[in-house]
Amino acid sequence: MRPLRGMTVVALEQAVAGPYATRQLADLGARVIKVERPGTGDFARGYDRRVRGMSSHFVWANRGKESLTLDLKDPRGAGVLRSLLAGADVFLQNLAPGATRRLGLDAATLRAADPRLVVCDISGYGQGGPYATAKAYDLLVQSEAGLLSVTGTPGEMAKAGIAVSDIAAGMYAYSSVLAALLERGRTGEGGHLDITLFEATVEWMGFPLYYSYEGAEPPPRAGAAHATIYPYGPFTAGDGRVVMMGVQNEREWRGFCERFLGRPELAEHPDHRGNAARDRHRDTLGPLIAARFAELTGEGAVELLSRIPVASARVNSLHEVWRHPQLAARGRWHQVDTPAGPVPALAPPGPASAAPRMDPVPALGEHTDAILAELGLTGPEVAALRRDRVV
Repeated sequence: MRPLRGMTVVALEQAVAGPYATRQLADLGARVIKVERPGTGDFARGYDRRVRGMSSHFVWANRGKESLTLDLKDPRGAGVLRSLLAGADVFLQNLAPGATRRLGLDAATLRAADPRLVVCDISGYGQGGPYATAKAYDLLVQSEAGLLSVTGTPGEMAKAGIAVSDIAAGMYAYSSVLAALLERGRTGEGGHLDITLFEATVEWMGFPLYYSYEGAEPPPRAGAAHATIYPYGPFTAGDGRVVMMGVQNEREWRGFCERFLGRPELAEHPDHRGNAARDRHRDTLGPLIAARFAELTGEGAVELLSRIPVASARVNSLHEVWRHPQLAARGRWHQVDTPAGPVPALAPPGPASAAPRMDPVPALGEHTDAILAELGLTGPEVAALRRDRVV
C-alpha cells in the first residue's frame, strides 16, 4: 500500500522527530528528499556506530529517503532548495527555532508562493509564547511536560528509555501531514502545521493530568508497576524470571484469587474488593502474591495465568525481542540496504502488504548529482558547486 506515491516531501531535518515523521511518509510511498549539511549531514549520523559502523538512530529513522547536500547559507544552495520546493507537496523542518525564518523559508513566505504546499514545522515549544526560542532536547521536554514526575521509583525519577517526546512529535507530524493532504484534496489549499514536542508529550500525559485534577494528589512513581491499578506490574518467579501481569476488573480478580493464589476468600475481603481498595492495601496484598509467584517458574506462572485468563507478559531483553516468535510468525522482519550492506528492518505497522516499501538508508549526499540534474543543472555547474562546497 503506497497511497503517497507521486507525492514529494522536502525535509530540512535532523535528530529524531523530523526524520521519524518523514520515514513514515516514505514508507507509504512518498518521495522524501532529505537536505543535509555538506560534509557532516544530519548530526544523528554520528550518535553511535552500532549498526555496522552506522548510527542506530539514523538507520532506524531514515530508510527510503534520498540525501541531497546543500549549504543553504550560500545563495546558490538556497536557490536549489527553492527550485525543489516549487515541485514539492510537503516541506517539513525541525531546525533550531527561527532558522527557517532567517533563510526565508518560513511558512508564510513559502505558502504565499505556493498555496498548495503543506508546511510542517516541528519544534520544542512552537511559535510564540515565552518558550518559543528555548532549546528542547527530548529529556528536557520530558521534564517540562511532567513525565519525569510520574516515571521511576518513589526514591528516584527516571526518563523514558526511548526518545518518547521526539517520537510523539514525529507521529503527530506524520498524521497531521496526512490530514493536511486529505484536506488539500478537497479544497486545493495546503496548510501550515506547528507541531511541538512539548504539546505532543503533554497530550500523552492526559491520564496523570486528569488524575491530579484540581489539586488532587498525583499518581506516585511506582517503578515498573502501575501507579494506580493493582495488582498490575512485575513479580519474580522462583527461577528468577520476572513476569509482568495485570488484573483489570473484578471478574479477573476473582479468577486470580481462586485459580492462581488458591485463596478464593481474598476476592470478597473488604480490603480487596474493587481496584481502589486493592491499591490502598498493596503493601499487605503484595507479599501474598509474591509468595505464590516464588512457588512457580516463570513459564509456569505465565501458563497458569493464561488459563484463568489474566493478562501477562515476559519481561524480554532486547536480544529476545530480535528473536520474538510473534514477529517471526507474522513475517514482520524484512531487509533494508544501507551503505554498509543489508540489515534487518521491521515492516511499518498497519499495512498488511506482503511487500512493504523497504528502500535503502542513504549515504550522505548519495543523490545530490541526480537531483541537481533533475533540476536542470549542467555538469560544469554541479562541479562548481562541489568545488565551492555548496553541495
